[in-house]
Amino acid sequence: MNTAEFDGFVRADGQVGVRNSVAIIPSVICANGVVEQIKQRVPECKAFFHKEGCSQIQDDARLTRRTLVGAGSNPNVAAALVIGLGCEEIGSDELAEEISGTGKPIQALKIQDLGTSKAIRLGTKLARRLVKEVSHIKRKHADVDSFVLGVECGGSDWTSGLASNPVLGIASDFVVDNGGTVVVSETTEFIGAEHIFARRAANSSARKDLLQLISRAEKKLKRSGYDIRGTQPTPGNIQGGITTLEEKSLGAYLKAGHRKFEGILSYSEKPRRKGLFMMDSPGFDVESITGMAAGGAQVIAFTTGRGSPVGSAVSPVFKITANRQTFRRMKENIDFYAGDVIRGNLSVETVGKSLFQEILQVANGRTTCAENLGFNEFSIHRLRSSV
Repeated sequence: MNTAEFDGFVRADGQVGVRNSVAIIPSVICANGVVEQIKQRVPECKAFFHKEGCSQIQDDARLTRRTLVGAGSNPNVAAALVIGLGCEEIGSDELAEEISGTGKPIQALKIQDLGTSKAIRLGTKLARRLVKEVSHIKRKHADVDSFVLGVECGGSDWTSGLASNPVLGIASDFVVDNGGTVVVSETTEFIGAEHIFARRAANSSARKDLLQLISRAEKKLKRSGYDIRGTQPTPGNIQGGITTLEEKSLGAYLKAGHRKFEGILSYSEKPRRKGLFMMDSPGFDVESITGMAAGGAQVIAFTTGRGSPVGSAVSPVFKITANRQTFRRMKENIDFYAGDVIRGNLSVETVGKSLFQEILQVANGRTTCAENLGFNEFSIHRLRSSV
């Protein structure tokens, strides 16, 4: 196999998945209990538990809908069962219809039409049928130009900006150079570094959009009346040696590598072309990861200095650290050690190239630590409050 290829699951719409999951998607929090019962009976499925879907104002309702449709449309999902209550804003039939545009098998049901026990029995039957239907799909060769990598950092410390983020930046460059797409996230963690990233804008529109995005984020924080220094850097970041938000941002943006920046994506929005993009997402890791997965990222590369067990129900999360103590202490959570850069044994470029190849192995089917531990988080960002 060429070093810029991977074996994936080619979908009807031409997208290529790195996993072959059957998703059970509640359209509203009220359906979570039924989904949980079905998941227990059909453990091969992935459940996208969340707390949204009802009594949301328009902006948040649209965002929830786009995220659920995007997650179900991710090429890692081979088929989906959508379960609604029946009286919510975001109905199961509507979600199923939108996801079905990808050509994958879709089923939907409403609890109020059946009653709880019958819904669990029918849902279990449908889920088992979907698992059987997609089990015959085999991996095929695919080029990296069909690959979308989401990049994230969490539990950062002094080693993140010095080694793991620059190393991930090199891997990001390899993805872009081979025709693929990279999505960097966490808007608040660009504050103080946006002027540097803006220099890499592919055009004046991308530059303007970036600077306006960061300006809006700063103004929103000021209007809240709260000091962001209570949350960014986090207490753990500070204990790990990061002193200011600007310092954190100057290390965090390095995950984006060195290529031209094509534009801004809204939360859970899919890139319309190849290259490097930034998604407007929160600094909360699970919500940020969910947004990128809903935007089509098949793998999430996650750097951490202090360690994190976080996974994803949609896309495998690959953990990277350059902190030797963290690697020893949380080895069961860490997929890749980048500490040789700090110790002076290897260059950033050498370790970054190795990381790129390791990420492709995940795309080929190698499971991550988070997958082995069964960690499947899913949380949707909220713009405002419910009513």
